[in-house]
Amino acid sequence: MAAPRGPLPGQSQPGVFRLERDAHAVAERLPDLLIEADRIAQTVAHGIHGRRRAGPGETFWQFRTYEQQDSAQLIDWRRSASSDHLYVREREWEAAHTLWLWPDLSPSMSFQSHLATTTKRDRALVLMLAAAELLVRGGERVGLLGITPPYASRRASTRLAEAIASHTESPLLVSGRPSPARVSRFSGVLLFSDFLDPIDEIRESIETLAASGASGHLIQVLDPAEETLPYEGRTEFLGVEGSESWIADRAESLRERYQARLKAHREELQALATRLGWSFMVHHTDRPPTEPLLTLIMRLEGRDGGYRWQQPTAQASARQAEGRS
Repeated sequence: MAAPRGPLPGQSQPGVFRLERDAHAVAERLPDLLIEADRIAQTVAHGIHGRRRAGPGETFWQFRTYEQQDSAQLIDWRRSASSDHLYVREREWEAAHTLWLWPDLSPSMSFQSHLATTTKRDRALVLMLAAAELLVRGGERVGLLGITPPYASRRASTRLAEAIASHTESPLLVSGRPSPARVSRFSGVLLFSDFLDPIDEIRESIETLAASGASGHLIQVLDPAEETLPYEGRTEFLGVEGSESWIADRAESLRERYQARLKAHREELQALATRLGWSFMVHHTDRPPTEPLLTLIMRLEGRDGGYRWQQPTAQASARQAEGRS
């Protein structure tokens, strides 16, 4: 059963014209959202410490003391000659991941209550584009699920924004369900949505993506009013698709049942993610977007093997300087 939705701004226009208007609005907002995403990515990047690791690659990482299990071919004789110990020269792991991103642009994501300063759709887009920016800086490839190939260039977030602008009416973005496109086993999937569709439909979509063995992360974006149902007295609730409406004489009398259903729905989402080995988090649009983005990046580091950030730590910089001496 789908979790109940809070009051949503209805439209008297036929659905097709409303969707066309919303599509133009998204396209017009994307440049501003892209700038905001870059600003947020810059902020989060300052809070991330380099967590690089040794592995096959061409970039020098560090020297470490020789160990018995190391091959003699790994010894750096120049560095060892200036010391009483043998040293091994390690290179940085450079196996890039591919991460597929998907923002939900369905009608329900256009909701914005009096408690928030942005719509769920705009916040989902900002989080997605900021995540793409950070991932590309870390050397990863990112793509729009079912729409674009993976990109590795620094213009990746811009190219994703351009792809979204040209697909604002595509069922791949506005249906409320991620594309069933097949993804490779060692890739990752990041889904930004309110996840308020019937749980059976959500489960089918997620399990299809997970069937290949890809790792995944669900980011549920909700308006604070959808969490608390703060309305009182006679309230008209408007549907997301057009002229549907329902009037409650005492909205506060619905609050307890509403919150119970929302909690049950979320618990099912969490259970689904846990069973598949995916992560799940909730973000409210009245909170700073840096919060979920930092948490998401840290989870990606922990679950998917670590990422390489453009801004090295002081310790890493010192090791690089030593390697060049």
